[in-house]
Amino acid sequence: MIMSRRTAPLLLLLAALLGASVLSGCATRDDDAPPEVGTGFPLEVTPPGGAPLKFDREPQRIVSLSPTATETLFAVGAGRQVVAVDSQSNFPEGAPHSRLSALTPDPAAIGGYAPDLVIVSADAGGKLTTALDKLGAKTLVLSDAKTLDDAFAQFSLLGKVTGHPSEGEDLAKRTRGDIDKIVADTPKPATPLTYYHELDQTFYSLTSATFIGGVYSRFGLVNIADGGDPHAAGGYPQLSAERILKADPKLIFLSDTKCCGQNAQSVGARPGWNTLSAVKSGTVVALDDDVASRWGPRITDLVRAVAAAVTKAGK
Repeated sequence: MIMSRRTAPLLLLLAALLGASVLSGCATRDDDAPPEVGTGFPLEVTPPGGAPLKFDREPQRIVSLSPTATETLFAVGAGRQVVAVDSQSNFPEGAPHSRLSALTPDPAAIGGYAPDLVIVSADAGGKLTTALDKLGAKTLVLSDAKTLDDAFAQFSLLGKVTGHPSEGEDLAKRTRGDIDKIVADTPKPATPLTYYHELDQTFYSLTSATFIGGVYSRFGLVNIADGGDPHAAGGYPQLSAERILKADPKLIFLSDTKCCGQNAQSVGARPGWNTLSAVKSGTVVALDDDVASRWGPRITDLVRAVAAAVTKAGK
């Protein structure tokens, strides 16, 4: 249609009003509306130890088969894009829990959620990746973090691939800053404190070569499980009651509280354990099993618990 000089201004005014209405609607978008399209797409990322992964657009249907990744996804603002999480992903409470297994992932069951992105912590041989690729889903493998820096890098990566790059970077920066401050503000004893970290009642422990062991090292703590080689047994050796009693750790950290009901009282009731310095001084620390086994945003909770224990033991 050809506009006359009289109709042109009216049409232009109408277009302006409609534009203002659209902008107003965007500004008052309801919280239940679909997430806005992120920035930086298309993009290509290379996970540590993995092959380059290309994304043409922001993923809108994410399945997480990693409890740590689940926590991080919600922390960077990608929760609305998550359509299912595995049976062990118990945080946050609002996550869409399912019966999907992270240990034995079933491509057909995963495919039932029509995902465009699936996040796992391992994929031996790449079989799951191949199967999901045939279903049109990309697979992002995020291996266990070995250090705090590895964890921070995963925060940033998950923010980037989900269309929340600034949120991912901010989470990494804030978590790093919080941990650095907590460590710096914690008094350091003149003599380094020894500790024992318990994974279960058969005395499996971890060494300073592991991710959690690295957290303890930030406080200058000495791990009785290290022995002559902290890398032995993959960093997860089984100790004996005799070895623990002989080492007499000044701190005992329990990460078998939820699974196995362990606490300061049950530890003190073990044969001979009432003689341990940690038991006598009240520095047996009951940790949250999940927080003490993941490298997600709640790692600061673990750091605070360690800081409190070090402060108490150093008095």
